[in-house]
Amino acid sequence: MTKKILVISSDHTGHGHKSIAESLQEKIGVNTHIDIHVVDGFALGGTALLNIGKTYGPITRYSAQLWNAIWHFSAMNSFLVDKCVEVMIRNNFLALLNEVKPDLILSIHPNFNGSVINILRKENIHIPFGTLIADLVNIYPLWADGRADFILSPTDEAKEKCLEFGVPEEKINVVGFPVRERFHCHSGNRNSGKSTINFLMMSGGEGVGNMSAIAEELLEHFDCTVSIIAGRNEKLKMELESSLKDRFGDRAQIYGFVKNIQDLMLAADIAITRGSPNVMFEAVSTNLPIIITGALPGQEKDNPWFAEKHNLGVFCKNTEHLTSIIKGLLAGGGERLTSIIDSQRNFINEHAAEDILTFLLSVEKEEYEPVKKKRFSFSFAVASNK
Repeated sequence: MTKKILVISSDHTGHGHKSIAESLQEKIGVNTHIDIHVVDGFALGGTALLNIGKTYGPITRYSAQLWNAIWHFSAMNSFLVDKCVEVMIRNNFLALLNEVKPDLILSIHPNFNGSVINILRKENIHIPFGTLIADLVNIYPLWADGRADFILSPTDEAKEKCLEFGVPEEKINVVGFPVRERFHCHSGNRNSGKSTINFLMMSGGEGVGNMSAIAEELLEHFDCTVSIIAGRNEKLKMELESSLKDRFGDRAQIYGFVKNIQDLMLAADIAITRGSPNVMFEAVSTNLPIIITGALPGQEKDNPWFAEKHNLGVFCKNTEHLTSIIKGLLAGGGERLTSIIDSQRNFINEHAAEDILTFLLSVEKEEYEPVKKKRFSFSFAVASNK
């Protein structure tokens, strides 16, 4: 018998949530006992909530401090966020349940954890509900709603935060960070016998950071090529092309949003990136050493520390030190790089997506009961006796 799983994700708050959903969906062919239906949670709230979700890109691109304020406000007012989202998505969510009739609900975005639980409880709907955390260390209280039937954590560090927020330990399962299958490949001994270093610069799907200055530093101090992914930031892409192509020609390659990023990772020797969880784990999966030059305040704040703790990469807090850090990585025939690659291979769980699906199959099903229809008055709703 096939188990129907409703996954609540997000299409516009970065690319990480979509990537996680895709990593689960592509395993359906392996496990024919699962049917996954993915929905953008922000779309359930209509135009108003969808537009709120779409502000993530511009805000994180142009004002990290504003995002920091929003993140901390949400963290300190999780009850208010849950209540507002609950009101906005309630009708469409109930209609979706009647359409999909899921055996289980999995949220991979924090804004839809407490809000969905509120709706399920108020409507007396008994469908198992769990969350899959998409951050590594600094998690919202919104991720850690103890009323969930289970919480899937990508790291021990995120689990510790859940415990601090009061989630019972028996509800938390550390499963690793699910990465799409095409990233689970290795390029052997990187830069073996090559005189030219291939750098790959990324800054998350939104393309933020002082990428031009960093690229100039690399191109002026090393025999190298630099590939830069500007993401959805078209303005940044044009600025990079204008500032770099005339001076450095083909040594600088500028890309917008790409779908074959795994090929660029496999061709690179060192990645320079923001501390985005998704980008970090995709690089680790391809055994690409990473230099983290920054992180969004809030949910990414301690990701550089996480990378250094597990020897997955190094943190360059001040880009003025970037040249010396790279020289240190290359010293002794790249001994430090080899150490990082070995640590990455030992750290990554290549079967995280499969392990998650196996766990979801083990969650006990409950009999689905259609949502009671509501009869609406001018300003309030009264439940029918049907």
